[in-house]
Amino acid sequence: MELTQEPAISATYLNDDGIRFVTERHLATLSTLSGNGTIHAVPVGFTLHDGTAFVITSRSSQKVLNARRSGHATICQVEGAGWITLIGHSEVLEDPESIALAVTRYAARYRQPRVNPERVAIAVRVERILGSAGFVER
Repeated sequence: MELTQEPAISATYLNDDGIRFVTERHLATLSTLSGNGTIHAVPVGFTLHDGTAFVITSRSSQKVLNARRSGHATICQVEGAGWITLIGHSEVLEDPESIALAVTRYAARYRQPRVNPERVAIAVRVERILGSAGFVER
């Protein structure tokens, strides 16, 4: 899987170590805003491709409801002292082609997910990247 970086992503980009970090098998947290304004943070697996992070999940999950409602999400991956945070606009993808692509990417990074007829993908179009100095270039 090749990761390309788009100049539109803030003034911060992932360097080679950062790209390696977001393609190795690590879990992250997805944070969205609940209807009452509190932060809903849950562990997820994600993939990153062409400036978009993808999370697969069930259409009835709270994270899908929140992503639809607010249109924003943050993904943070941490391992030891290394971390990367991806911030951006969220969209719920429900078409079979987008879901299949998200599942294929997930399987390549983690493992083949269980069959889920209610599966959708949350796409986070990354607008800003924060992270450890060893993972980002400014």
